[in-house]
Amino acid sequence: MEPHQVEQLRAMSRCIAHRGPDDEDLLVDGPVGLAFRRLSLVDPERGGQPFVSEDGALALIANGEVYNHRALEAGLPGGTRMRTDSDCEVLLHLYRHDNRRFLDAVQGMFAVIVWDRRRGKLVLARDRFGIKPLYFHRGRKRIVVASEIKALFQDPDCPRRLDWTRALADQSLQSSALFAHGPVNTWFKGVEAVPAGTVMEFDLEDGTVTRHRYWEFPDEVDHSLTPAEFIGGYGELLASSVEMCATADAELGLFLSGGVDSAAVAALASRTTPLTTFTAVNSGTFANGDAANARRTADELGIPNHQILLDAARVPDPDEWRELLWLQESPRCGPEQFYKRELYRAAKDLRPELRGMLLGQASDEFNGGYAGQFGTSWPQALAAFEEMAGRTAVHRHPEVQPWLDHGTAPLLGAAAFGPADEHFPDAYHQYVRWKYRDVQQYNCWHEDRNAAGSGIEARVPFLDHRLVEHVLRIPPALRERLLWDKSVLREAMRGVLPERVRTMPKVPFFYGNGERQVRRTFIEMLAQDGGILLDQAFAGPGAREFLNPEGIRATVADLARDPGGMPVEILLRLVNLGLLEGMLDTLPSAPSAPSERPARDLAPLAADGDFGAEGQRQLAERMLPHSALPEEVVLRMAEHVDLLQSRTTPDTWFLMVGGEIAYTVDESDPVGRAWLALLLDLDDARPLAELVNRTDAVWPELEPILREALEEGVLTRC
Repeated sequence: MEPHQVEQLRAMSRCIAHRGPDDEDLLVDGPVGLAFRRLSLVDPERGGQPFVSEDGALALIANGEVYNHRALEAGLPGGTRMRTDSDCEVLLHLYRHDNRRFLDAVQGMFAVIVWDRRRGKLVLARDRFGIKPLYFHRGRKRIVVASEIKALFQDPDCPRRLDWTRALADQSLQSSALFAHGPVNTWFKGVEAVPAGTVMEFDLEDGTVTRHRYWEFPDEVDHSLTPAEFIGGYGELLASSVEMCATADAELGLFLSGGVDSAAVAALASRTTPLTTFTAVNSGTFANGDAANARRTADELGIPNHQILLDAARVPDPDEWRELLWLQESPRCGPEQFYKRELYRAAKDLRPELRGMLLGQASDEFNGGYAGQFGTSWPQALAAFEEMAGRTAVHRHPEVQPWLDHGTAPLLGAAAFGPADEHFPDAYHQYVRWKYRDVQQYNCWHEDRNAAGSGIEARVPFLDHRLVEHVLRIPPALRERLLWDKSVLREAMRGVLPERVRTMPKVPFFYGNGERQVRRTFIEMLAQDGGILLDQAFAGPGAREFLNPEGIRATVADLARDPGGMPVEILLRLVNLGLLEGMLDTLPSAPSAPSERPARDLAPLAADGDFGAEGQRQLAERMLPHSALPEEVVLRMAEHVDLLQSRTTPDTWFLMVGGEIAYTVDESDPVGRAWLALLLDLDDARPLAELVNRTDAVWPELEPILREALEEGVLTRC
C-alpha cells in the first residue's frame, strides 16, 4: 500500500473509534491493509488483532463473539497452538483447515475479514443473522470494507450518493403490507452489505467474486416431536444460548422490559452472571405499565434495576438528531432509536465499566410474538399471512392485476404470479423469511449502532440459529399450539419465571397508552427553531426531486394540531433521507468515543423509579404533561373496548381494543386496583369525581391515566 492509502486506512479506523475504544492495531501486507478497533470483553490483556498465522500467509480480524470457541479449539488438529485466550482466534485456525467451510460449526455473532496471501484472496463473512455489520464498496482499483458505512466514505472512489429510488421503494421504509425477502438495503449507491450467513471471496488478481452460503432456513418440518418435546428442547437451547451470551471477562448488563422475553434472559443469565438491568421510563412505557412491570420483575428475580427517566420535555435538538442519524446511518431512525440511545448512554454513565448488554430482541419475530397483530386467533393470523402473500405476488406481477378486479372469487391460479419459490412452502414461511430480513434491516442494525456508540456490545440470545431452526421445524398442525402468543417460550419458562411474568401479555416499547405524548415530542422536534431540520432535509438535489416539501410541512402542521394522525416515525423516514443526503456533502465528524462524550443531561435521567401511589403521581406529571380533566365529566368505555379478567392470573385484567389486548391492569397494585374499580363503575353514568371518591386512591393518581385513555379512544365522554 502507498503511504496515502495507509493514511486513508487510519482515517477509516478513526471513523469507527467508538466501536473499539480500548485498542487500535494496523497491519499492512502488500496490497492489503487491515485496521482493528477493539472493545475488550474476552482476554483483555492478550486478545488484540489482527491474528496472523505462524507462516504469515493468513491474517484475520473479527468483530463479535465466538461462543463455542472452547469446543471448536478442542476439535482442531493436533499441534495447533493458540497464542491468546481470545474467542475469535479460533477462526484463523478454522479457516486454515476448512477454507470457505470454516464457519459451519461456529456459534456466535461475527463479521470476519481474512487476508489469504497464499491464494491472493480477500474473504468476507458474517454470522447467520447479520448481528454484526460488514459493508463494502468495490471500485475499479480496490475494495474497501468496514463495520460502518461512514468509514467507506473516506475512500475518494466511494460515491457519496443516497439511493433515493431504491430507498423509497423499500418495503421496510414504506411499512407496506407486503412480504420482502430481498437483500438488505444499505440506502447508499455503491455500498453493499455482506449477506448474512455467507462467505464471500474476492480474487485480488482477476477480480472474480464467489459466494458460499453456509446457512439457510431449514426447509423441512419435524413430525416426530410432541409439543412437550418441542417445549423442552426450546428451554434447553435457550438456557444454553443465554449461558454462552452471558460469558465475558467484563461487566454485562441487560435491558429489561416488563415482558417475558427480556425477563427470560434475565432469569437464566442471573443464575451464573452478576447483572445490572436498565429500563426506559418514557411516556409510553410509564402509561402502558411496562416500566412498572419491569421493576417488579427485577425485584422478584432479585437483580438490580435502574429506571432511566426520559422526560416528556426531553426533545432532541436539531444537532442531537443529526448526530444520532449519522450514528445510525439509516433513514429508519425514529423514537425507538432515540430512546434506546438515551438508555445506552445512561447505562454507561451509571456503570462506566459496562462492556456488554444482553437483549430480549428477536423473540417475537420467530416465536409467533407478532401473530396477534394480524388477528385475534391463529387461523385469523394465517389468513392475514395468505392475504399478504397474495398481495406480494400481485405487487411483483402488476401486469395481471386487472384480472383480480373481475368476479367474486379468484379467477387466477398461483402460476399466474410466477413460479413457486422452493424456500417458501407456505405463507407462514414467507412471513418468517420476511422477518428474517427485517431483523437484519432494522433490529440488528439499530441495536448494533446504539450499543457501539456507547462502547458496548449488544448480545442477542434469541438469535441463536439452533433456537430459530428448532421453532421453524414445528409442523403446521402444532403451530397454533406452540406459536400463538409465544407459547413455546412461555411454556419453556414454566418454573423459571414467576407466573405473573411468564403470562404477561406483550406491551410495546412506546406504542399504545402514552403514544401520543411520544408523537408530540418528535413533532415538536421537527417544528423547533423555525423547522430548521425540515429546511436542511429539503436542501439537497435529490430531496428537491423526490420529496414534496409543502406536503411534508403541511403534514407536520396537521400532526401538531392532532397527534393521532399519520405516525410521526413514517414522516421522519422521509425527513431522514433528506438529512442524510445533506450530510454526504460535508461528512460529519466521527461519533465521539464514550470516554470523550459529554455527560449532557445524563445525571437527571438516572433514577430508582418509584411506582407507589406518590411516585405514580410525580412520574405522571413528568411523563404526561397534559391539561387537567374536569372532575364533573361523565365517561364511558368506547364501544370497541372490552374489559376481561385473565384466566391464569386473576389479578391481571385486559383492556381489549378492537378484539386485541392493548393494555393490562394489575389489580395487586394500589393504583391498578383503583383504576380497575373505576372502569367497572363507569356504567353508573356518574360524574368522574364521584367515581374517584369511591376508590381507595386520590384523584391526581388516576387523572393522567384517564387523560391518556381518553386521547387513545379507550374512554369517551357521555
